[in-house]
Amino acid sequence: MFIVVVVMTVITGLVRDFKASNHKWVGDCVVGTESLVGFPYYEDFIKRIEGSDFIEGVSAVVKSYALVKNRDLEGSSGAEIMGIDPVKHSRVTGFGETLYHRKNDVSKAFEPAYDPNLAGCVVGIDKWLVRDEKGRYSYEVSPVEAALMVSCFPLTSKGALAKAGTDLVNTKTFYYSDTSHSRLAGVDSEFIYLPLEETQLLCGMAGPVKRISEIHIKFKPGVKLEDGCDKVAALWKRFVEEKKSEKQAELLDTVTVQSWKEYRRAFIAAMEKEQTMLTIMFALVGVTTVFIVFVVFYMIVSHKSKDVGILKSIGVSNMDIIELFSYFAFLMGLSGSAVGAFCGWLFLLKINRIEDLLFKHFGFQLWDRTMYAIGDIPNTIDSRVLAVIIVLAIAACLAGAFLPSRRAAKLEAVETLQVSQL
Repeated sequence: MFIVVVVMTVITGLVRDFKASNHKWVGDCVVGTESLVGFPYYEDFIKRIEGSDFIEGVSAVVKSYALVKNRDLEGSSGAEIMGIDPVKHSRVTGFGETLYHRKNDVSKAFEPAYDPNLAGCVVGIDKWLVRDEKGRYSYEVSPVEAALMVSCFPLTSKGALAKAGTDLVNTKTFYYSDTSHSRLAGVDSEFIYLPLEETQLLCGMAGPVKRISEIHIKFKPGVKLEDGCDKVAALWKRFVEEKKSEKQAELLDTVTVQSWKEYRRAFIAAMEKEQTMLTIMFALVGVTTVFIVFVVFYMIVSHKSKDVGILKSIGVSNMDIIELFSYFAFLMGLSGSAVGAFCGWLFLLKINRIEDLLFKHFGFQLWDRTMYAIGDIPNTIDSRVLAVIIVLAIAACLAGAFLPSRRAAKLEAVETLQVSQL
C-alpha cells in the first residue's frame, strides 16, 4: 500500500502538471494547419468568432523553422519560430506567465530593456540559460545585449520558394529581450518567439493576402471543451463554404479544428502510457495480494476448524461464518490501507527534502534536473486516486478470503468435533 500510494501519487502528479503546462501553452482550441504555407483570410474568421458569446480570446500565430545565429558566436543552429502578438496571445494562453523580465508588462515582451527601439525576441529558456543540478536557472538581473540573426526560406501560397536566384533566404536580426519558461522540455529548448508581423515577412506570409499557421482560442469560463470545439468547427466549416470562390481557398482545406488535448496528443500520450503501464503493474501486484490473502485465510481456517465446529454446534449459520471471515478480511484490508496511506503521506511530505539530502551526500537524484523539465517531485495526494487504491486493497482482501470462508462454512460440526479429531 505504501509503495502504491507513493508511486501513483508521483506519476499522477507528473501527468497532471504536464497536461496543465500543455494546456497553458496552447489555450483551449487550435484552428491550424501543419503546412508551412499557412492559410489566408484568417482576419475575417477572427472577426467573426470574436463576437461569439463563448469566446474569451483569440490569437493569430505563425509557426515555422529557421536558422538562428548569435552574432557574437560562431556557428548557427536550427530552431522553431513562433510569431505572436504577446498581449493577445497571453489572453489565450499562459505566455505572459512564462516570461521572467516582462511578466508584469507583456506588451513590452519584444522590447529589449537596453534599447526599446530594437526588434526584440523571446527565447525558450533552455536555449538561452543552463540549469544546475537542482534544476535552477541563473537568471540575469537584466537582459544581456545579444543579437540573433534569424533566417527563413519564404514560401509562396503554392509552396514554392518566394525568392529566386542566390538570395533564397530572408534574414533579420532580432535582439534578445526575455526568456520563456513553459516547463515543456520540447518547447523551452526549441522555440524562439517573434513579433507576428515580422514573422510573416520572414516566412513569406505577408502581402496583400496575409497568411498564418494557427489561431489559438480560449473559451469563456463554464464552456465545456468539447462543446466549444464543436461550435468553432461548425463556424469554420461555414466560413470555408463562404470562401470557396476566393483565389487561395484551397489552402483552407488543410486546416483542422482541434482541442488542446488533440493538438498536443503526440506528447501527452507518452506520459499517459507510462501512467497506464504503472497502473497495470500495480494491478498485477493486487492479483498477487489476492493469492497471499487466500493462503493466509486458508491456514487460519485449517487451524480454527474446531472453533468453527463449536460455533456451528450452537446454531451459527453458514452465512454467519462467511460474514465473520469477511468482516475480518475487511478490517485487515482497511487497517492495512490506513497504515500504508498514512506512511505514504508522511514520506511524500518529506520526499523533496529526502531527495535533496540524498543528492547532497550521495549525488543521487530521481530525475536529472539538467535533462528533465521537472522541478520539485509532485507530492500532493489525489483524493480520488487514494480512494480507488483503498477500495481495491479492501476488495483484494475480500476476494482472497472468499474461498477459505466458504470452506469454513461447509465444515460439519459432527466431523470437526469428533473425539478422535480433538
